[in-house]
This record gives sequence, C-alpha cells and structure tokens, in this order.
Amino acid sequence: MTGLLLLGLGGLLFWGRVSCNRGAYPSFTDEVPFKITWPGTEVSLPTSGALYSDDDFVIMTTAEKEKYKCLLPSLAFGEEDDGKNYSGPSPYELLEPLFKRSSCSYRIESYWTYEVCHGKHIRQYHEEKETGQKMSVQEYYLGKMIQRSNSVSTKNIEGQLTPYYSMEMGNGTPCSLKQNEPRSTSILYVCHPEAKHEILSVAEVTTCEYEVVVLTPLLCAHPKYRFKSSPVNAIFCQALAGSPLRPQRLVQLDKEQEEQLKPPFGTGVGWWKYEFCYGKHVHQYHDDKEQGKNIVVVGNWNAEEHIDWAKKNVARSFQLRDDGVQKVKSVSHFYGHGDECDLTGKPRQVIVKLKCKESESPHAVTVYMMEPQTCQYILGVESPVICRILDTADEHGLLSVSA
Repeated sequence: MTGLLLLGLGGLLFWGRVSCNRGAYPSFTDEVPFKITWPGTEVSLPTSGALYSDDDFVIMTTAEKEKYKCLLPSLAFGEEDDGKNYSGPSPYELLEPLFKRSSCSYRIESYWTYEVCHGKHIRQYHEEKETGQKMSVQEYYLGKMIQRSNSVSTKNIEGQLTPYYSMEMGNGTPCSLKQNEPRSTSILYVCHPEAKHEILSVAEVTTCEYEVVVLTPLLCAHPKYRFKSSPVNAIFCQALAGSPLRPQRLVQLDKEQEEQLKPPFGTGVGWWKYEFCYGKHVHQYHDDKEQGKNIVVVGNWNAEEHIDWAKKNVARSFQLRDDGVQKVKSVSHFYGHGDECDLTGKPRQVIVKLKCKESESPHAVTVYMMEPQTCQYILGVESPVICRILDTADEHGLLSVSA
C-alpha cells in the first residue's frame, strides 16, 4: 500500500509514491530539518544518527519525468536532560576562568571595533591612521563594573530561543544624550560547544544602553545552558534508469546561484582594505599612490583542508523561523596557506563566515575583518545574496555551487 507525496525543492516540484512500511517512526514535520542529497551511482550511508532501511523509500518524479529512488531516514528522539539533578558549579563559577585571566574578545564592524575584556570592561573604539601620521583613537567605555545574574533567562537569538547567563556592566563613559548618565551593557553569555568566546552581536537597545552576546563553551557543562541543535537528516536520492544523476532543473538552479557568488566582495576603512573571492582566496591590500597596490594573502581555498577543519569545528549554524521551519543561518569556511606572518613565522589563515542578512537592496554586502589571534583572522560576509544558497550547505558547510 502506498501514499502520495508532493515535495517542493528549490523551485522544483516532485511527485512520489511513499512506501507504507515505516512502522511507528515519527512523522515528517517542519520541526525536523531534512536535506536531499544526490550521491550518484554509489551510496555511502552514515554510520551514526538516523538509520536507513532498503524498504523505506519513495519514488520521486520531476515535472520532466525524471525518476529517483530516495531512501528516507528513521528518526528517534531521546529524552532531554532538564538539569533537575545537576549539582555542579554555578554558571558564574564555570565562567570564572575567563574572568581571572587577561582575556578579551573583539568584533570589528564597518566603523567601530568592540572590545570585551571579560570581567573588566567593554570598549567601543575607532582608529584612524594616515601615511606618515600617528594613530588617532576615538573611544567610549560601555561598562566597567559587574553585577551577576541569579536566574536562567532565555532570548530569541538569531531566530532560536536560547538560554543565557547575564552579566551587567555599568559605570561606562558618560552619555551626553542622557544627562551624562554612565553607559551600561548587558553581556549575555551563551553556550556553544565549539566557540572561542567570540562576540556574536552588539546592539544599542536604548540610548547608551547596550547588549552584547558572547558565545562560550564554558557554560555547556551546565545542562540548563547547553546548546541544543537539531541535526539535518539526509534523504539519499539515486537516479533510476534513463534519468540523470541530478535533475536538470536543479543543475540549472545551481548555475544561477553560482553566478551570484562570482564577483569578489571587498570593503575596508582606514589603511587596509579586504577582498574575498569565494572558493579562491582572501586578500588584504593597501592602495598607495606612489608604490601601487600592496597585497597580503590572508588565505587560499582548499576543499580537503576545509573538510578536515569542519570535522573539528562548527561549519554550519541554524535559526528557527517564526513558522517553525529550521533554516541554515550561516556557514564558516577555512582558508589556509596565506603569506607567512612575520610575528609567528607561520602562514596566515582565515575563517570566512557567510551569513544571511536581509536588506531592501538585494545585492547589498557587508564585509568585516577581525584578528582574534596574531595572523589568524575571521572575515564576515553578510548579504541577501547568501540567503538564497545557504540551504544547499552540507554537513561540512560546503555550498552546492562551483568556485
């Protein structure tokens, strides 16, 4: 006995007959993310996570009469740990190692740079440097004193309801717009297993009052703060006799998305500017009227090296939309083998974070660079162009477009 299945994928419409030998498996819902993959003639099924059975499949037919046999995953949901029996260190005690050492995190935006020295202060500053002149700095302290939180709070962070631990910092630089009241900031520490205490976002929620979100692995030891992600379950589709390995209209769609990423993205203020060519390289450069263009290679693309990096780090992050559908929000790619760093003697390297950012201008691009460690960079690229292709990302964050 079979049932009828209608599926939309990237503008393509599929009809299928579903095997009814699925037993008592959970039904397919928008709360569980799935991704169709096209493995070709040979299928290598995952050895962990969802299980697959030869009897559990659908026959999918495109509008062009191309036919595919698609293996469906069986899903199992484990019991969640609500932390009722937890008797370990408090959230503040878990974060204490970060406060006791001289540790600072940075976020570089188009004009301002934000410095969070954990447990000490938050500073907002901008540096200007001209040829042959000294550096001039414009700065404001957004907070210097700490007040601890005593409860677990949650907030919608990048579309997902997320638990956080809050630290309040006051006594910042007086604010002329609020009768010289001192600036203040709430720092929201959020568990992320692979994070390195980086600043996810900075926002001025009201005049001279700020909110900073910091990702840290330290809180993950507490069950009430653990990051809970829904794995993307693969549906493996193989072509039947007479059909191409991948639907022709899907191949055409990939080519259109590839064209969106071909132009290099570039930005920069002050001395250095930056150029990012997807799947090729990241350059840092300075235009000098007398000496010409001075280029520093920050990183070069190598797919195999990125996959090795992605196995040890988070290459893909998700958000939960208002309609309950989980979507890919950003991907991170590793670019290595840049020019040798004079200070470390090692090649430069950069993590490129591609993030969906909605805008009224469909081709608007925001690019920022930060250097959390000497000659190890993070390049952020945010654009509506990226929104269109993020859902093609595989488990390694690789997009279904050519370089």
